[in-house]
Amino acid sequence: MGDKEIGSFPATPRTGSAAPTPPISAPPSQLHSPSLTRSPLLSTDDHIQPASKTPKSSTPRIRTPRFITPLGSPIRRALKLTRLDPHDAWLPITESRNGNAYYAAFHTLCSGIGIQALVLPVAFTFLGWSWGIITLTVAFIWQLYTLYLLVHLHESPETGMRYSRYLQLCNATFGEKLAKWFALFPILYLSAGTCITLIIIGAQSCRLFFNTVCGGTCSAQPPTNAEWYLIFTSAAVLLSQLPNLNSIAGVSLVGAITAIAYCTLIWVISVVEGRMPGVSYNPVKGRTEVIRIFDILNALGIIAFAFRGHNLILEIQATMPSDEKHPSRVPMWKGVKIAYTLVAMCLFPLAIAGYWAYGQMIPVDGGMLTALFAFHGQDTSQFLLGLTSLCVIISSLSSFQIYGMPAFDDMESLYVKKKKEPSPWWLRLIFRALFGYLCFFAAVAIPFLASFAGLIGGITLPVTLAYPCFMWVKVKKPKVYGPNWWLNWSLGLFGMALSGLLIVASTFLIIDNGVEFSFFNP
Repeated sequence: MGDKEIGSFPATPRTGSAAPTPPISAPPSQLHSPSLTRSPLLSTDDHIQPASKTPKSSTPRIRTPRFITPLGSPIRRALKLTRLDPHDAWLPITESRNGNAYYAAFHTLCSGIGIQALVLPVAFTFLGWSWGIITLTVAFIWQLYTLYLLVHLHESPETGMRYSRYLQLCNATFGEKLAKWFALFPILYLSAGTCITLIIIGAQSCRLFFNTVCGGTCSAQPPTNAEWYLIFTSAAVLLSQLPNLNSIAGVSLVGAITAIAYCTLIWVISVVEGRMPGVSYNPVKGRTEVIRIFDILNALGIIAFAFRGHNLILEIQATMPSDEKHPSRVPMWKGVKIAYTLVAMCLFPLAIAGYWAYGQMIPVDGGMLTALFAFHGQDTSQFLLGLTSLCVIISSLSSFQIYGMPAFDDMESLYVKKKKEPSPWWLRLIFRALFGYLCFFAAVAIPFLASFAGLIGGITLPVTLAYPCFMWVKVKKPKVYGPNWWLNWSLGLFGMALSGLLIVASTFLIIDNGVEFSFFNP
């Protein structure tokens, strides 16, 4: 991908007998590109050339086409022309640009709340009450600030360019070589790796739901763990046939509702049932001072891992129309504020209530969900336990769609760029089934992936907390040594340093504590 784009209305294709298409000029204000059809505006042979400064006497006046909105500001900027990307009208992320603030809130909320939030109390067991709450609050404010930066970096009013994918913005800012070295792997993990984790968690929740509903009353033989993985993956692949990012807005809404539901059910049930006997709130201390420091760093990685979805913000914003008077950043930021208000209402009660109820007894694997079934499986309504499991399943299926969309987009772009035509429906089906079942294979091969929350948080932390700060400095060019310049450089460098420390600490603890690597044994 990596090409920059400027949105516009798609034009009606011309017949072969028509005269050659003249050069097209596009002002930077024209960022509105709903792409209502699957026909690109330009063929690959079309070029957009800057208008030459020719005296009025020698050139007749050219009327502005109706689809180009004139600049409304009193000071008309010199037109900076760019080439339109003819492929984006055919790709899943940018195929439809009729999104709005509500769609943005649905997608952001569905991608922002996940099962990783249920292990937040585990971080508190190493940090304690005070530092746990302080760290969680600082991390929430920091990631909300970087979200703000990304929303405002999506489009450039000066050039008219829209960066519809996180990697596109990285390429434009750092260069393709540096972007591949530092951003490609974390972004790929946040897409494919998250889908693998969702298969693992979703399949485990399917098993819990079956055992809760049937219990000892069912005579049917329950599926094996691998079969549960296959059942969940098949449902996810079936749902993934929806064509583009805008078309799954309803799926994201359902996913957001069920995510809020299971988060609320888990912490409310834990509080109602009361604290466990003998609960302790003293921070866990390692055998040596070095291990204790690494435990604290690993806890920070768990908190960082709880905030995800930054790699999808530009993609979500790309589904919106935009022009100079109504830039997409306004409804997008409105949707983000709504979504993250609800995210805070889920994450903070989960962390605080979970640590209050279980203290040091909170299970490392599965966190609050495992604790709910382990400690209250017998004295809690089976209906509530079954409902909680069902909400986790539905939320995981919904999140799979939005986290898989960048991968679908990349696969289809290979065909589109080579054939210069949209992917046929049967090829789209093959691409998405291939991705889904490759994730299934990986989930069966490494079912312990969800245990590496701290390490994964360290690897993906720069995408969330560091890179947006560097990109802001490079693109917006704030005054050197000014407050904004110092703020973003400080946050970016601190984020990169913290990421390195988290990776080292988490790797050390995995080796020191030992992890059961049960390959191909889900």
